[in-house]
Formats: sequence, C-alpha cells, structure tokens
Amino acid sequence: MIIAVDGPAAAGKGTIARALARHFGLHFLDTGSLYRMVGLAVLRAGGDPHDSAAAISAARGLRPDSFHDAELRSEAVGAAASIVAVIPEVRAALLDFQRQFAQKPPGAVLDGRDIGTVVCPAADVKLFITASAEVRALRRQKELGASDFKTVLAEIKARDLRDSQRATAPLVAAEDAVVIDTSDMEVGAAVAEAIRIADGG
Repeated sequence: MIIAVDGPAAAGKGTIARALARHFGLHFLDTGSLYRMVGLAVLRAGGDPHDSAAAISAARGLRPDSFHDAELRSEAVGAAASIVAVIPEVRAALLDFQRQFAQKPPGAVLDGRDIGTVVCPAADVKLFITASAEVRALRRQKELGASDFKTVLAEIKARDLRDSQRATAPLVAAEDAVVIDTSDMEVGAAVAEAIRIADGG
C-alpha cells in the first residue's frame, strides 16, 4: 500500500502522513527532509543553495543516515531546501531513493510536494493537504517562536511561489487526489478525515 501526501509548507501534511503510517503499519518518509539534507550540506560546505553544481554534488552524495540532524528543521535550511528543489538534477538524484523506499513491504506513506504527481503516480491513495497562507504562517510562527508574523507570511508566500512555479515537478494536486483543507480543522479531525479517505470511506 502506497499513500501519497502532498501539500504546501505548514499545511499539516507531515502530521497527517505520520499518523497514517502509524495507523496502517506502513513505513514513513518525509521527502522534504531529503531536500533539507541537500540544502544543509550546501550551507555547511560554505556554498550557496543557488549554485546548481554545489547542490547537485550534495544530492548525489547524500547520506540518509543524517535524517535526525536537529538543524534540518531550521528556517534557513528550509529556505535552502526550497531553492535546491527547483534544480532538475537534484530532483532526479533523489527520485530513485524515494521510489525504492515506497516499494518497501508492506508499503509506505510519503509526504512531499510531488509524490502523487511524479514520485508515485500510481499510489493507492493520494491526498493533497492545504490551508490558507495566513493560517499556515500562524502555525509556522508558533513552531519557530518567531515574533514577526508579516515576515513569516512573506516567507510562506515566497516558498509557495517557488514550489508552484518551478519547471520540474511543481507543487500541484494530482488530478485524482482528495484535497483536505485544514484551515479550520483541529489536528485530530484532519487525521481522522485522512484515515477515513485512505480506508476507502
């Protein structure tokens, strides 16, 4: 069983995807972490995420065992991940890893931005988790402990623009995906709705 969970930043897709994996006893992969790892590797090497050569080299030499690095969740790394993710060669380098992971028995839940459209277009269940930019900015502001809402909102909107307008694998709901708007939903309700859909309810 393969479940694809896509959506923009801070929509709740990670929380929902993890809950689905626990409920169905499946493996879980936050594919955004792969891009964060590439961005972090470039930054640690003193490079610029806009430097395609540096990003491609980092992607091809990726070591998934660094998944639990706390620095991966920083805003700077998130921004770098969004930048390197627009580079076609970076996406190609990470595509095989994601597809192989999805085939691990008994199945997997993958969360990202192009799972249902590119990585696993034949996924058994496709969900697109979204919320308004303002709601997502409030969530990210609380998560980061940031004081300036306008700055966080501007960063969310800039990231949305990069993700949706990139030439390769732009952020878009798959035609056969079920959209869940979490703007006015509590976490428990959103998770329950996702499980209901995945169960064929």
